[in-house]
Amino acid sequence: MTHLVTTLTNGVLHAVINRPERKNALTSAIYQSMCDMLDAAAQDRATRVLLLSGAGGVFTAGNDLDDFVQNPPQNLEASVFQFMLKLAAFPKPVVAAVEGLAIGIGTTMLLHCDLIYAAQDARFALPFVNLGLVPEAGSSLLLARAASHPRAAEKLLLGDVFNCQEAEALGLLTRALPAAEVLATASAQAARLARLPAGSVNGSKALMKRVDAETVQDHIRAEAQTFIARVKGPALQEAVAAFKTKRKPDFTGMD
Repeated sequence: MTHLVTTLTNGVLHAVINRPERKNALTSAIYQSMCDMLDAAAQDRATRVLLLSGAGGVFTAGNDLDDFVQNPPQNLEASVFQFMLKLAAFPKPVVAAVEGLAIGIGTTMLLHCDLIYAAQDARFALPFVNLGLVPEAGSSLLLARAASHPRAAEKLLLGDVFNCQEAEALGLLTRALPAAEVLATASAQAARLARLPAGSVNGSKALMKRVDAETVQDHIRAEAQTFIARVKGPALQEAVAAFKTKRKPDFTGMD
């Protein structure tokens, strides 16, 4: 099965994360496919807008923990970090249709999308600290800017699941909608963007991101270095073991 399905229609490249049996959890191979897709789409003149969604009524449950533990990122060249950097630098508009779960990178990637439409029953979480890790994809910078430090700190340090209304209040979303309307609305807005002059659309996006472009890229790299160091620690192993056995992790004595 292809875990990333792409369809180009009238200038809109619709990329669907297609692993519904695992709630669209992302593996290193899927990240690599997404990197390749972003590289190709950035160069393809026929692609004017990127639309992201997930199959089966779920955006993504974040990293596949089994794959993550077996193939942890070792350096900045890892596909997970390259995906973050490529998405942050993507020159064309990105529209996201979020249904069901958006966990971990399912939430942080939204900080690099331009229009985000989410189902009113969608659920979000940033459980990095709970896994013995640190935030990624520039979220420790961008969420604090969008929401304020105290509100971002609650989500990034405690990692609790939060609902669509909270996500909207944090500045993560363009609009919350009934679940049945999310993909149709996102598709319609992507189609509208595709009909506009590409130079004007892409130029406007570049201007909006101009101040932050280098800062965000540098911040993603700095987060990644700390993230890589944490991957090697015992806290992640304890968190994964606790998740699999459905118990609370015990981080006593761990850094």
